[in-house]
Amino acid sequence: MGIKHFRAYTPSRRNMTVSSFDEITKKTPEKSLLAKKKKNAGRNSYGRITVRHQGGGNRQKYRIIDFKRKKDDMKATVIGIEYDPNRSSNIALIQYEDGEKAYILAPVGLKDGDTVVSGKDSDIRVGNCLPIENIPVGTVIHNIELNPGQGGKMVRTAGGEAQLMAKEGKYAHVRLPSGEMRLVLARCRATIGTIGNADHSNIKIGKAGRKRHMGIRPTVRGSVMNPVDHPHGGGEGRAPVGHPGPLTPWGKPALGYKTRKKNKASNKFIVKRRK
Repeated sequence: MGIKHFRAYTPSRRNMTVSSFDEITKKTPEKSLLAKKKKNAGRNSYGRITVRHQGGGNRQKYRIIDFKRKKDDMKATVIGIEYDPNRSSNIALIQYEDGEKAYILAPVGLKDGDTVVSGKDSDIRVGNCLPIENIPVGTVIHNIELNPGQGGKMVRTAGGEAQLMAKEGKYAHVRLPSGEMRLVLARCRATIGTIGNADHSNIKIGKAGRKRHMGIRPTVRGSVMNPVDHPHGGGEGRAPVGHPGPLTPWGKPALGYKTRKKNKASNKFIVKRRK
């Protein structure tokens, strides 16, 4: 999918780009696959802000995505490729032979009229879903399960792809987009192909109002606050942060600070850390 530029008739338009939406073939969502999406503006049940910089934004409805792909050996035809406001990737509306419709993540190369199928005997084609033990080594995959039957959890963002590197016993070695090498149970399912809309990361927002449409409120720099509000605050005029490195508002290191627990149970499945 390409990127659309604008003639610079205002300062914000000069730097603003949007997706060209070339892949989109269906404008309106399937009503039976929509769900309400309640906003809480980053507040908990007591009304206190627990996540900063959230609020406002356009009203959205959630598209129910089929991450499990459990209807085995039943062909489904792609009806259309749609935009989804809840994720960076596009989604594809498919219809099974029995008439049931579902949404899946749209991989590169999937078009209207194409047929996708899930199950261990499926062909190695873009959009097909099958257990990792039935996928050849070297295949590019996405929407990977962590536990069999749980539904895809890893590699679901725009342009994301993982690669099946090896199979050893009941585990498979999968290289994730971050460069991490991870063991995944070979019984877990994955979908063939690379997720589309790879240019999403190259889009320039261009103006503050567009962020407000997304439900993101302004962020104030710590260096312009008072010392009572932020570790970077205070001083006469512009002042350095006064610490070996930048800190969060709660005094934790802001850059390079590892937050993963040392004794996390899934550490044993990580063969090689990300770059």
